Amino acid sequence: MSDQSKTASHCSYAAKTVARILLDIGAVNFRPEEPYILTSGWASPTYIDCRKLISFPRARRKVIDLAARLISDNAGYERFDAVAGGETAGIPYSAWLAEALDLPMQYVRKKPKGFGRKARIEGDIHENQRVLLVEDLATDGASKVNFVNAIREAGAECKHAFVVFFYGVFPNALEELKKDDIELHYLCTWHDVLAVAEEGEYFSKEAIDGVRDFLANPIGWSKSHGGKHD
Repeated sequence: MSDQSKTASHCSYAAKTVARILLDIGAVNFRPEEPYILTSGWASPTYIDCRKLISFPRARRKVIDLAARLISDNAGYERFDAVAGGETAGIPYSAWLAEALDLPMQYVRKKPKGFGRKARIEGDIHENQRVLLVEDLATDGASKVNFVNAIREAGAECKHAFVVFFYGVFPNALEELKKDDIELHYLCTWHDVLAVAEEGEYFSKEAIDGVRDFLANPIGWSKSHGGKHD
């Protein structure tokens, strides 16, 4: 089963709830007529800003409650010794999730700081510590490998990553992560957001149709709109 078919069928209670929260707080943008170029290089008619959630305490508590349950159910109740946030958007989520799971917290820099210890990981990390990497979202998952490798180079074990939002449209993203022995856990995808947005009439029919075209062929859509296509 492909990533796309997996995520299309993922619209669970948690997925719908998180999708509705993201729509209600204005974190979701549909703009087919003026595409976004994502950090990963893909062109997209949609953009999601999960960082907005830090300003909505009730909403973020619900998201973290759902995240803690998902991680415990899917990975295990005693699977981790620490939670590490990826710089920078993953840091608040890792703090909240560490609190919810009653675990120590760390954070991982994108690259070593240029002075002092030149550390990439801040916090107490040690040999064989089992670490959960946390970020806000994932497109094709490539940036997660950088953070995971930093954790592994510090002597810890990192086989699981969590994001609030996973694009769920670019082919083989989950399979590519599995090649690096990383399992990605996530609460919702663009398929979930589109379903809730259409049901709640959050956007015009034209915007919904434009996003649906992207979801049907994200690589072709990206290529035809000036973005990455391989």
